[in-house]
Amino acid sequence: MRLLCPVRGCRRPLARDPRRLVCARAHSFDVARSGYVNLLQAQDRRAAQPGDGTATVQARGRVIARGFETPITDRIVGLLALDATDAVLDVGCGEGHHLAVVTEQFGCEGHGLDISVAAIEAAAKQRPDLHWVVANADRFLPYANASFRVVASITAQRNPEEFRRVLRDDGTLLLVVPAPDDLIELRELILGKGLEQDRIEKAIATFAPLFVLDRHERIHHAVHLDAAAIRDVMAGSYRAGRASRHARLATVPDLDVTLSRDALLFRPARPRRRGKTEDES
Repeated sequence: MRLLCPVRGCRRPLARDPRRLVCARAHSFDVARSGYVNLLQAQDRRAAQPGDGTATVQARGRVIARGFETPITDRIVGLLALDATDAVLDVGCGEGHHLAVVTEQFGCEGHGLDISVAAIEAAAKQRPDLHWVVANADRFLPYANASFRVVASITAQRNPEEFRRVLRDDGTLLLVVPAPDDLIELRELILGKGLEQDRIEKAIATFAPLFVLDRHERIHHAVHLDAAAIRDVMAGSYRAGRASRHARLATVPDLDVTLSRDALLFRPARPRRRGKTEDES
């Protein structure tokens, strides 16, 4: 898999020596001890430490370790059709759980990208056999054209133009968003909100005209959460930031909670343009 230099105006292929990646213009990027590479440019940061912090990554890791989301993940992965010669990119991969399940099931090549150093460090330590990159997916995906059979965005970033560029013409885009009833019991108790707006129409509109929806499946799963799990679920879903919400969290008893996702499979609407690009110059 060919990585591209993220420096604007460059986009040349990166070659690897033992501890770094270097392009023909001598832009250099160190490879971390755990194996990932940080390609995030200073101008592409929204904060000093962008993305999920260590506490959020750890909270989500505990939820995954306890198996609460396993049925959801298994059904999402079951929608895909891959073989060992394919490559998959998980954009906004977090700690890499979904990508790990995909590669274990199909034996394919796995690449994960996230803006959070804490998330990618956790992913690289857990699965050093996969390929991990820190970068801002809203700006640029540092991969050559038509690199992937599947591009996945699981409750993460959406960049239709870049997704289309790195996806093969026969590829699949997997988009997963929270369904309206996701965590509805917790949202009613802690946020005072019930059903949320359906995200499907907006998602379809976002990816048109580059992609066409092939399949939509709503996936439900009910779990019984204790107080510790409730705190972790809320911390990992960005819904518990305010002090007043933390106070309410402390009073929530064990609870049956709905986990619900909308999974959408898109195909490219037309073949990708074959014109010269920066990475082919």
